[in-house]
Amino acid sequence: EVQLVESGGGLVQPGGSLRLSCAASGFPFSSYAMSWVRQAPGKGLEWVSGINSGGGSTYYPDSVKGRFTISRDNAKNTLYLQLKSLKTEDTAMYYCAKGGGSSDIATMTLGGQGTQVTVSS
Repeated sequence: EVQLVESGGGLVQPGGSLRLSCAASGFPFSSYAMSWVRQAPGKGLEWVSGINSGGGSTYYPDSVKGRFTISRDNAKNTLYLQLKSLKTEDTAMYYCAKGGGSSDIATMTLGGQGTQVTVSS
């Protein structure tokens, strides 16, 4: 069973930074691409970053490129998302997602409760 435990969210002022973590278990973490997605109140899921299994390739939509950085530590079965220059529109529940294979970030399996990021002055 895929288990993903997100943490690190909180309340931050515009322009601030946060680092999110996702502890993974129940599958061979180092063999799978991973992603972060978010859901703002009243809106659907939005993909915000992806990384291949080895960590050498990362992907971002234009909305967060240059502000968010995804990384992973396969020895610790942990995925990270560094958020900087945060904007009020980044307010959302953030989830990590398991990919469909070593480089497949299009397939996403969610398995956690998410971590709330609130950007407000």
